[in-house]
Amino acid sequence: MGHSLIYIFIAAMWILILIGGAVLVTLVSQISVEGYGEQLDFFISSIIKAVIAVVLVVIWVLVLTKMKNKIFQKQIKF
Repeated sequence: MGHSLIYIFIAAMWILILIGGAVLVTLVSQISVEGYGEQLDFFISSIIKAVIAVVLVVIWVLVLTKMKNKIFQKQIKF
């Protein structure tokens, strides 16, 4: 039973990676800012995209940490 929980954790980790990549490519990559000049538009949109990407990474790390803690607590109880 303990080994299967680790495989579930690894599968969930890969699912989050794939979903995150899809979200970044399809939604976040299309964000654009206009009206401040060509170079400043690019800079502002890049900052917005970077902040969104970092926030998503932090969320995914927190989710995986919670999952990991639950898996290892279950293994310790057995």
